[in-house]
Formats: sequence, structure tokens, C-alpha cells
Amino acid sequence: MNQTTRTKTTSFSGTKEQIIRIVFLFFGIFSVGLVLLISIYLIVSGVPAMAKIGPIKFLFGTTWSVADEEFGILPFILTSVYGAAGALLIGVPIGLMTAMFLAKSAPNRVAVLIRTAVELLAGIPSVVYGLVGMMVIVPWVQRAFHLSSGATLLAAIIVLAVMILPYIINVSENALRAVPAEYEEASLALGATKTETWFRVTLTSARSGVIASVVQGVGRALGEAMAVIMVAGNVANMPGLFRSVRFLTTAIASDMSYAAYGSLQRQALFSIGLVLFLFIMLINALLSRIGQSKEG
Repeated sequence: MNQTTRTKTTSFSGTKEQIIRIVFLFFGIFSVGLVLLISIYLIVSGVPAMAKIGPIKFLFGTTWSVADEEFGILPFILTSVYGAAGALLIGVPIGLMTAMFLAKSAPNRVAVLIRTAVELLAGIPSVVYGLVGMMVIVPWVQRAFHLSSGATLLAAIIVLAVMILPYIINVSENALRAVPAEYEEASLALGATKTETWFRVTLTSARSGVIASVVQGVGRALGEAMAVIMVAGNVANMPGLFRSVRFLTTAIASDMSYAAYGSLQRQALFSIGLVLFLFIMLINALLSRIGQSKEG
């Protein structure tokens, strides 16, 4: 290959790299732009209702009445918080232990079987989760706790806990597998057992990935609507473990279809969407900050 040919080849490779960088930059800007557009739309659509109702009355009011035009969403906020927290309380330990088993001690055939089941869980539509919850979990809750109705916050927590498992398992397993083998070898060489090494060295090193899985689980738990509306009762009560409740997402899903265009009710529903959006962003930022501070 002569000098001219090598120069042309180098020039072509440089041009190709530049084009690829521009393409990546475009899609990165496009993704950020979508988030900004959604944010702007929610702000423009949601702020007017909060201004009319009053931010304090809207956020801390306990009555949601279309007839009286009273729109307080404190019960929805607390229900969403309790529901997500309960789902994480159940789902994170189960998901993390499953990820640890798959990454460190599962035989190959068993690991393949479990991963297939987890992938199937991730692919099941929300409405199917809701249907199974309505036919199995809701009657069980009713019988087990002698309630008039099993459509309660507890039923919603159980369904959400199952729904977030695939996110926690997949991301946590990948994070655990990414820990360099030298870390574990050094721990074992110092006399630690395998179990101690997995939990004190591997898990600690994979903390950022585990926190990322929790962030995804929080987003799924807070953002789920269809399954929750089928098992939680969809009643605007203050939250209680054995009471029928309404989440932020289910309030939007259940009322938006019949809210008149331009009405205060419809504007209030957009305000709920804005609150939910900001709430998820705040939790994600908080969890990410916790992960960074612990790494530091």
C-alpha cells in the first residue's frame, strides 16, 4: 500500500468517525429535547390549575370532588409514596438475593431457567398483572384479613413488588458480574468466606448498579397505572394498608376520559401529572446522590 492509498484510507476513517459522532450527538440531543418538551408541556398545562386552586390547597388538600370543584391530592401523593415504599421493601431484598444467586452460585441450567422466567416477567403486559392480581391476590387479601373488599393498598403493593422484580434482578446481576474477579480473590486470600466476600466486597463494589436498579424499580412502581387501578379499589381515601385507595397515576387514568376540555378538573389532572413527574425526578436525583456520596 503506497503513501497516497494510506492517506486516503486514513482520511476516510476519520470522516466516518466524525459522521458517527455527529449521529450520536444528534440522538443524544434528541433524547434531551424530548425530556425538555415533556417538561415544558406539563408545566404549561399543569401550572394554571395549581394557580387557580392554590398550591397549598392542591398539594395538601384531602378532598377530591368534581361536583364541588375541590381538588386536593394529598391522599394520592401519600398512597403513591406508601405503595412504592412497600413494593421496594418486598421487591428489593427478593430481587437482590436472586441477582446474587444468579451471578455467583447458580448452576448454569438453573440460571438459564431463572433468567428466562425473569425475562418473561418483564414482558408481561401491565393489564395481565392487574388481571391476575384481581382474580388471585384481591380475593386472598379479603379472605386472609376478613375484609369486605380485598381491593386495598396491600394488594397493590404485592402486585407492584412482583412487577419491579425484573428490573432489580437484571440490573443488579449485571452490576455484580462487572465487579473484577481480583477483588473477590483478594478477599478469599485474606480468609473471608465466599458468603462474606459476596456481601461485603462484591455487593459493596456493585453499589452504584444496585442503586440504579432501585431507581428503575421506583420509577416503575410510581408510574404504574393499569395494574394498580384493577387491584387498589380506586377510591380517594387517605392511605391505609387495608383500605381502597387511589394513586396519582390511577387518578389521571380514571378521570381523564370524562373530564371536559378546558375544565378545572382536566387542568387539575395535568397538574397531577406535573407533580408525579417532579416527584419521580426528585427521587431519582436523591438516590443517585446517595450512590455518589457512598462511592466517594
